[in-house]
Amino acid sequence: AALLPQSLAISTPSFSAAHVHHKSPVPSRSMATAALTTSEISYLTATEAAEIDDMLMGSMGYSLDQLMELAGLSVATATADAYKLPDAKRILIVCGPGNNGGDGLVAARHLHHFGYQVEVCYPKATQKPIYQGLVTQLGGLDIPISQTLPETLSSFDVIIDAIFGFSFAGDVRAPFDTILPALKLSRVPIVSVDIPSGWDVNAGNAAGLGVEPSVLISLTAPKHCARNFSGIHYLGGRFVPPAIQQQYSLVLPSFAGTDMHVKIS
Repeated sequence: AALLPQSLAISTPSFSAAHVHHKSPVPSRSMATAALTTSEISYLTATEAAEIDDMLMGSMGYSLDQLMELAGLSVATATADAYKLPDAKRILIVCGPGNNGGDGLVAARHLHHFGYQVEVCYPKATQKPIYQGLVTQLGGLDIPISQTLPETLSSFDVIIDAIFGFSFAGDVRAPFDTILPALKLSRVPIVSVDIPSGWDVNAGNAAGLGVEPSVLISLTAPKHCARNFSGIHYLGGRFVPPAIQQQYSLVLPSFAGTDMHVKIS
């Protein structure tokens, strides 16, 4: 499926210094917070996270699109908890070429159904059927998709960073080498999916090149870099079976009722 027309495409993003209306995340009174301290919770290395994904899609019987749907739904519900309607309305989701970007595409659909005005920036679309299907679904909802950042990021209330996940390594290459700095310069609150883009999965943002989100939504289990995160932290991805928790000695907060996310801090 082809991307929708690049109605927002420009060569150089610009930013408004007058952007002052954004809201801080609003704590939920109805959602139970984790009964564990951040020091008690388990944190995964990139190798452990990859092994768990392999197990989930192997012996545990999950498919990639199932996991992506559950992860993206939890990203949407956690974002909606942190930035509630009607104070936050317009959301830009910046998607990378891998599974993290797929989570963002799923989240876009759910947030649209929740009542948000969603736009997607998908600079490097993946030509695999799963991702093409997600793009087609967004097209059916008339959700704008562009290959470049909108001209004025300050027109959005929230930006979701779904660019790079735990498997990212090496230098940031085009077009994301210009997108990350643009997001960093923006005053719009950022919600990062699983890993703040540009961070090392173990060392965090030691080089200072990554985005600095206000909210982090870890998936499956927090990664080591989340130890260095000081903002609002959620856990999503409610699909980890007891066998995997036992094998990796995972200590994770419990999800309350029908919630797809739980607040860690």
